[in-house]
Amino acid sequence: MSFQYETWANLLTNLLRGKGLRFAEGLNEEEAGAVERLFNFRFPPDLKALLQNALPISEGFVDWREGLHSSRAQRRLFGRMKAPLEGFLFDVENNGFWFDGWGDKPSTSSERRACAERAFADYPTMIPVYSHRYLPDSPSEAGNPVFSIHQTDIIYYGYDLASYLAAEFGLPLPKFFHTPEEPKAIVFWDELTS
Repeated sequence: MSFQYETWANLLTNLLRGKGLRFAEGLNEEEAGAVERLFNFRFPPDLKALLQNALPISEGFVDWREGLHSSRAQRRLFGRMKAPLEGFLFDVENNGFWFDGWGDKPSTSSERRACAERAFADYPTMIPVYSHRYLPDSPSEAGNPVFSIHQTDIIYYGYDLASYLAAEFGLPLPKFFHTPEEPKAIVFWDELTS
């Protein structure tokens, strides 16, 4: 972890601790790599730095380490990883949702479902951060926005990880923290924000 990210992550962790959040020892490089391989995504560097500094284990957060050692925890984590797709499929099948970028709406439920699943395979993977807040794995760089995703109800909850944590937990970010004034474009997801 670079000095810049280490300092940033340490400061955020201390601010979160001040709000009563609990942490375990951060993920080491081997654990972070194992999580990425098991769940088939790459942590953006800011999220990785935060999780390597200290692993949040308060209710609502993802205990990635537990996911490496418990099949029950793995199933829960895979469920959280699939929740955005499952929410979309629910709205496609039950609420008439159809994204224009998927082309013409197929006539059968099974065709609509298959089309949505194929499309999702090309979108950035959403990494669960806390509750139903997700950070895209792509682009693999710092500063990706955090989305609140509940079925097809999607909003920005922070234009980057720090601004998200500040909004979610009422953190007073220091003035020297650069937070974006607008979110970075994320394939597919930014087109659905309300």
